[in-house]
Amino acid sequence: MSKVVNVFVISPDTHSERRIDPHISVEQLKGKLELITGIPVANQEISILASESDPRVLAELTDDTKPLGYYGLTDWQVLKVIDTNPAVSLTVQLTDVTQVEKFELSSAEYEQRQDTVLAYKQRNKVGRFAQKDATPEVEDQAVDIPVGSRCEIESTEAGLSKRGTVRYVGTTKFSKGTWVGVEYDEPFGKNDGSVQGERYFSCRQNYGVFVKPEKVKIGDYPVEELDLEDEEI
Repeated sequence: MSKVVNVFVISPDTHSERRIDPHISVEQLKGKLELITGIPVANQEISILASESDPRVLAELTDDTKPLGYYGLTDWQVLKVIDTNPAVSLTVQLTDVTQVEKFELSSAEYEQRQDTVLAYKQRNKVGRFAQKDATPEVEDQAVDIPVGSRCEIESTEAGLSKRGTVRYVGTTKFSKGTWVGVEYDEPFGKNDGSVQGERYFSCRQNYGVFVKPEKVKIGDYPVEELDLEDEEI
């Protein structure tokens, strides 16, 4: 089995850690990176940076026929992908909302509707509409989720695996009960391990998240890799 290298892949809209076989060609790499970055193969310009903390350009992948090893790609270097024609990229199409017509309601109109979150809370006496003498919720019981465990978080999107590492288990100041702090492998999160000024663990921004224990599956979940052997999508 070929030795793989661990690298970071960055583009205007993505940032992830990947394992790559240095024997594949630049052309093969571009085909895989299109699925990750949303940038078409023809519009990709790729350069190798020394590291995340050292942005020196060590090489530019200008020859599609050369293997990555030809350019001296090693562990923890950065593959920086530039989009030469962002107007046609999938990521731009998904994030550009300037042409979307907005639907707006006045406060009075919103309060009159019966199909809103506000109406639901009023009917079910939730939140500020709850009875003041309601019985307090019972605190969550202790859970068997070891810190440092690999895990997968339940997702509402079909086919999307949100994997990461458990970094915190316990109570928090932002809500009652037991919460599990997870550092995702990719930027699917909402914070950097802190909420409302209180730090529970540390990670990069948008890699941290807090979820209830029932949404956490503990197991031997490896970091998602580029599947360089399987050419089917």
